[in-house]
Amino acid sequence: MTIKNVVLMCAFTLLFTISSNAQLNILNAKTPDEIGVKTEEQKAYDNDGPLPYGYVDDRDVLWSKTTWETIDLNERMNFPLYYPIDTNNIGRDRRSLYDVLVKNIREGNITEVYADSYFTQKRDLDDIQASLVYSDTTDMGISQLNAGEPVDPQYIRSFTLDAGDIEEWRIRGYWYVDKRQGELKFRLIGICPVANEARSKAFPDDMDNKVELFWIFYPDAREALHKAHAFNNFNSSQPLTFDHLLNSRRFTGVIYKEDNEYGDREIEHYIQDNALMQLLESERIKEKIRNVEMDLWAN
Repeated sequence: MTIKNVVLMCAFTLLFTISSNAQLNILNAKTPDEIGVKTEEQKAYDNDGPLPYGYVDDRDVLWSKTTWETIDLNERMNFPLYYPIDTNNIGRDRRSLYDVLVKNIREGNITEVYADSYFTQKRDLDDIQASLVYSDTTDMGISQLNAGEPVDPQYIRSFTLDAGDIEEWRIRGYWYVDKRQGELKFRLIGICPVANEARSKAFPDDMDNKVELFWIFYPDAREALHKAHAFNNFNSSQPLTFDHLLNSRRFTGVIYKEDNEYGDREIEHYIQDNALMQLLESERIKEKIRNVEMDLWAN
């Protein structure tokens, strides 16, 4: 047997193993409840965990640039970060990125949650709930309250943001040149969902008030995102983990801010009322970053 045949056989064996594990136990399930649940043998074989980041010494960073990007969920390439938004008629193993993050925040698996992208003001679960839920008392409830009576629950309306309300994601990333390996790399630092406030669901006329709901320090969310899978449209037997999808930049984003001497001002603050020029400025920043690696080898 030639070396080529050995390599091909190993590759096919690995592909078959990965594919069979990615079936989520559908071929071995005795009842529907067992679908999507790994067996003990699969868990022992996987030894699953996110691929750890390698240590990078500060002295090995030859050049760096911090950027903030917007991931528009209307873009087709970004649909795996948005869908599914209706979880009533779909398997429990499929959830949107928003549902995965909020669930893990509530369960205490993600604790590094902040109010801004600089991670200066930490937020707890109560703060998150205040951003995601809005309660309103109807006129009848107010009348009961003014009369000194307890408010009947039927006169209290509650509105909760869900995955379908998220319009975009914002990420903070760190581009750097590793001089030991001689290449340009990207490290995701933070991620944030953006939507209209929950209050806008009670008052539909006020639907143009998009806010950053919360920022998550991304390394703290990697374990949770590795356990959740996004749909792979090319091969549903091999879904991608959200951690893999984000770290490999399998999305399309537009830079809206970079670190600079003007206090990290946003593009729209110095190019106003011109969406085309703002987009061209974003592309200019991207091109400048890409050229860094090429110039590294050209000089």
